Amino acid sequence: MTPEAAQHHLKAADWLRRPETQRVFELLDGARGKIRAVGGIVRDTLLERVRDTGEIDFATELTPDQVTRRAAQAGIPVYPTGIEHGTVTIRVGDLVAEVTTLREDVETDGRHAVVKFGTNWTHDAQRRDFTLNALYVGMDGTLFDPLGGVEDCLKGAVKFIGDADQRIAEDRLRVYRFFRFTASHGHEAFDRPGLEAVTRAAGTLGELSAERVGHEMRRMLGLPRVAKTLLKMSDAGVAALPRDVLEQLGAYERHAHKPDYSARLALLVAALGASRLKTGWRLSNEDITVAESILAAGRLLGDFHVSEAAYRYPAALSEAVDVAATLANWTEAGKSAVVQRLEAIDVPRFPISGNDLIAAGIRPGPHLGAELERLERSWIASEFRLDRAALLADIQR
Repeated sequence: MTPEAAQHHLKAADWLRRPETQRVFELLDGARGKIRAVGGIVRDTLLERVRDTGEIDFATELTPDQVTRRAAQAGIPVYPTGIEHGTVTIRVGDLVAEVTTLREDVETDGRHAVVKFGTNWTHDAQRRDFTLNALYVGMDGTLFDPLGGVEDCLKGAVKFIGDADQRIAEDRLRVYRFFRFTASHGHEAFDRPGLEAVTRAAGTLGELSAERVGHEMRRMLGLPRVAKTLLKMSDAGVAALPRDVLEQLGAYERHAHKPDYSARLALLVAALGASRLKTGWRLSNEDITVAESILAAGRLLGDFHVSEAAYRYPAALSEAVDVAATLANWTEAGKSAVVQRLEAIDVPRFPISGNDLIAAGIRPGPHLGAELERLERSWIASEFRLDRAALLADIQR
């Protein structure tokens, strides 16, 4: 796409033309150029990427107090979601607009920044991380590109704005963002000066919170392709991931039709343990539970216990097949054979319960639970052919 075509594409964007978006512009003097959409919505529109347009970032010359007052006068809900950094959130219909006053950094320590508000759009752009993120669009779709980032955006070049070391010193999380954006928007082709800068900064990341690092890592693990990026992170000293795990993640991407966050996490759990990952990246219990289910199903499939995997982990099977193929080093033919077998299995409901064992004379307690589990294992091993009568006849009192 040429810059001219990009400009035309922006003017025709559905998210820009929708009434809710135009209402935000009107509220905050968009016709006078006092507010522009910024960042991801602009970048991904230029790249013709589908994204959720329910939340849009805006930059404005108006102060947070002015934004708040105007929204309140118009009867629009407003929330001080990041007021210390000049950000308030307003809701117009189903659009959530995060509106941030133009800023300049006064003081930074690598984690937090002291900012002052301003009206200089170029200064605001210069404090952002990468050139492809310093793109703005007015209410009529006119692109404002003070740093010449549109060319980088269109060719997928993830470049720090200005001095890379200074950008990183302002917020060391940008090291992780450099890798994430290179994976998501840069085709895993790394800008050499940027890579050198993040490598120099690798030993200075210890004070970053696990929550912030984990947020970036979760987003990375959900990308279509990230194995090469994780390898680069390891080589740069940013991510302590063993080489064999990195090779597994690369193999997984080759096996998977649609690589998945939870499946990648399952492979990491297998190698590093759930506790280490949960603590290091502040993962949720749900994330770990889903990953462990995929891993358990994958291990059963890898041992060719296909019926048991289908019975115990039905929701995890699609991801588990690729995990099994990775862990067991299957060929595509081997993977296809397992998939065909899974598709042929119709898993019925286990035909007996604890009440049946009680009726047969077994008292409630550990023996009842153990006997029910034994019968269930026999039923699974028979590939669900044992019926209720056969199972009841096999009860060991």
